[in-house]
Amino acid sequence: MTSQSRTQVRLSDLIAPSFYGLHRDIAEHRHTHYKLAGGRGSTKSSFISVEIPLGMMQDPQANAIAMRKVGRFLEESVFQQLIWAINVLGVADDWKIRYSPLSLTYIPFGNKIIFRGADDPQKIKSVKLANGYFKYIWFEERAEFDGEEEERTILQSLMRGGSEYFVFYSWNPPKSLNNWVNQDILQSREDTIVHHSDYRSVPPEWLGEQFFIEAESLKETKPKAYEHEYLGIATGTGGQVFDNVTVRPITEEEMARFDRIYQGLDFGFGADPAAYEKMHYDRTRKRLFLFGEVYGTRMGNTRLAGKIIKYNPLNKVVTADSEDPRAIDALNELGLRVVGARKGPGSVDFGMEFLADEVNEIIIDQHRCPNAAREFTGYELEQDKNGNFKGSYPGKDNHTIDAVRYALEDVMTNRKAKVRKKSDYGLH
Repeated sequence: MTSQSRTQVRLSDLIAPSFYGLHRDIAEHRHTHYKLAGGRGSTKSSFISVEIPLGMMQDPQANAIAMRKVGRFLEESVFQQLIWAINVLGVADDWKIRYSPLSLTYIPFGNKIIFRGADDPQKIKSVKLANGYFKYIWFEERAEFDGEEEERTILQSLMRGGSEYFVFYSWNPPKSLNNWVNQDILQSREDTIVHHSDYRSVPPEWLGEQFFIEAESLKETKPKAYEHEYLGIATGTGGQVFDNVTVRPITEEEMARFDRIYQGLDFGFGADPAAYEKMHYDRTRKRLFLFGEVYGTRMGNTRLAGKIIKYNPLNKVVTADSEDPRAIDALNELGLRVVGARKGPGSVDFGMEFLADEVNEIIIDQHRCPNAAREFTGYELEQDKNGNFKGSYPGKDNHTIDAVRYALEDVMTNRKAKVRKKSDYGLH
């Protein structure tokens, strides 16, 4: 790989091997959204900073915008990163650097890289270009942003008037599995690629000997911290309830062998969604497979029944939340066979402990059950202001989990669940 600049530069001297395939993907524009998560020293930001000027120098209409959540951090981070890139590409003489306001201009074409902080969204909305459009958009330190809604609002302002776009996102994954950026990459889109990298694929001379000494020291003394900081793994806060979840495709061949089908339904109220889950439980191997889902707000009983019937053509029994008998009656009148779950004191704890401890593996097909994948992987005990875990299971973001509990109540009552000790979570 070489850059097509005046000075021949080997891109393999600038890009770590873990990014070679991604470079080819960008060159062929196979995707629009490039989400790069990774640990310390993974060189993900360096990679993006090389790709943006490379593309701009080949397209007079291509401009770029690089963003941080807080604008005052721009100059010492992403701005300097892009200056580094034009220097190592050997094209610094072709670029004009301006510090107030921050900008980089490719002199032959006049196209620009500008810099904005999302703490002043009006400055992003009001950005105007004399020529071209924002072909390249970069969210640096993505985890600092407020969430998907903020990103969408920004992109709706920037993705106008162009024929093709490259949106880059770079971040170190936060510890909590429930953090929005960790949950976001569980969702799939055809125009999006998710890439994970860490320092182990980077040439040692790029990072220096001391970097590796520090990494190995932390690996020996605090392996969890090492995994999070250097490998970029969302290790959790320690309060993760389900550490037995596997998110992967469930094949048609597997489903053809499923002979113990269970179905559960958690009713939605107001803004809370209704959640239906279809599953198979292998009692011998204690493996639970989730492969069918209905999820949404304000569907109404008729619409909800219609969606469930598609997953339940033989009209098998669905076990639902018994708190709403009128909704159960309404669904039965529409032709379903719905029964209320048998609730009692401690039933929530018992069900959670069964799923967390008695089930060896909860396998969730992300494409078929995206909300179950999100809720099960992100379900964590809440912490108080002192960092201690609270003594009850959170009552939010658990709609699919409740549906699974209802579906498996007969399985649970026939098998004694091993109760997880509160001390496992640091509770007393």
